[in-house]
Amino acid sequence: MKNVLFIGFVWPEPTTTAAGSRILQLITYFKQQNYTVTFASTAAKSVYSVDFSSLGVSEKQIQLNNASFNDFISDLNPNIVVFDRFLTEEQFGWRVAQVVPNALRILDTEDLHFLRKTREEAFKKGNSTVTETLLKEQEITKREIASIYRCDFSLLISMYEEQLLINTFKIDSSLFLHIPFMLNISVSTNFPLFKNRKDFVCIGNGKHKPNVDAVLWLHKEIWPLIRKELPEVNLHIYGAYLPQQITEKHNPKTGFLVHGWGENVNQIMQQTKVNLAPLRFGAGIKGKLVDAMCNGTPSVTTQIGAEGMHGILPWSGEISTTVNSFVASAISLYTNETKWLQAQKNGEQILNTYYAKSKLEDKLSNKISTLQKDIKKHRNANFIGSLLQHHSMMSTKYLSKWIAEKEKKNEA
Repeated sequence: MKNVLFIGFVWPEPTTTAAGSRILQLITYFKQQNYTVTFASTAAKSVYSVDFSSLGVSEKQIQLNNASFNDFISDLNPNIVVFDRFLTEEQFGWRVAQVVPNALRILDTEDLHFLRKTREEAFKKGNSTVTETLLKEQEITKREIASIYRCDFSLLISMYEEQLLINTFKIDSSLFLHIPFMLNISVSTNFPLFKNRKDFVCIGNGKHKPNVDAVLWLHKEIWPLIRKELPEVNLHIYGAYLPQQITEKHNPKTGFLVHGWGENVNQIMQQTKVNLAPLRFGAGIKGKLVDAMCNGTPSVTTQIGAEGMHGILPWSGEISTTVNSFVASAISLYTNETKWLQAQKNGEQILNTYYAKSKLEDKLSNKISTLQKDIKKHRNANFIGSLLQHHSMMSTKYLSKWIAEKEKKNEA
């Protein structure tokens, strides 16, 4: 029997976050490869958390700094362990390496957290660009890069981030694999036509700071200019966990309509003419932009928004950075059917080229199979990883044991 264990930073929420959808795609892949799948997390569940029982996936609530995890993973004896984000590898990686040393250790980065964090800090300080020096100075950079080295390989979701690790951090390409969203590409010919769609849409989880900033930027500077030219058109804001500073912006008179969580993103996208995603910082690839392409809805976004998503192919819409160019692009795409149809076709080409599930699954299967045949050789070639594994295991191990003993005394 083949076992794979996912250690989740949170319980997946596929209807609220792209990260949740991503984890489910990986779980589906392993199920199709006849693995028994177990998902474990220290986090609490929410109303949006996926129902694993309906998917045939076992689940386990685990504790930090507790030897009970050792017993759990020893009994499970997985062939593969997938860490959901580098934080879970920091917390449990040393225990996995110690108890089941032969298990393949895979880090699913989701996006590079150090890139997202550095960009956010730079944006707050008014910097439009992030330098190589600034990236390398961050503590979170060192932690995440160390985690990448300690794992047998890492999954990267963005083409840009793949090149960043190769060119800026000089990491050998054998230690990661570019696997973006794995989608069943079946482009519909029955999408609502240009003439049957109306309004703009902006979708984003309110816990994600780039999304909050995007909506506030829309409200303050972008939407008033669009509405001035298109006075009968509305902008629909959707997203779970929207903060008060966004919900209080709801105003039917100005066409700025805040709906909150939308259960059916496909239906929302297909009834809308243009998707707006004015993201000024962030990392990874954007689920909202993939969803738009999957539903034949062109998007206006920024360079950060489209980064790592379309390779050398033309974007499915327009890429703009300044307020004026963003407004002009949105109006043009909304009113020009020829341009709109071409953007829709561009999206279809991007999906077929970069996101086809069958191609990506074969790529992942080949990587796993190659490493499992001779994992010792692969690990011997990664000396930095073994060095970091040694030191991290020692420091994390004894810190964890100290915390566990402290908690025992407190309970006594």
